[in-house]
Amino acid sequence: MLVLRRGRGQSIVIGKHAEIVVKILREDKGIISVGIEAPKSVPVDRLEVYQKRQANDPAFIVSENRE
Repeated sequence: MLVLRRGRGQSIVIGKHAEIVVKILREDKGIISVGIEAPKSVPVDRLEVYQKRQANDPAFIVSENRE
């Protein structure tokens, strides 16, 4: 696991061609808000949502109609 420190307004780039950008939006009382820019073909979920979808659908088919 790579661990990076970032402050508000700073970003992390994932992928060879900056396909995914994670930006720190704000921090309030230990809660960090992040924004994630990714191609529509890349599903982005919180871990608990991902796990619930996987548990409810063994084939784990992900809709490409995410917003």
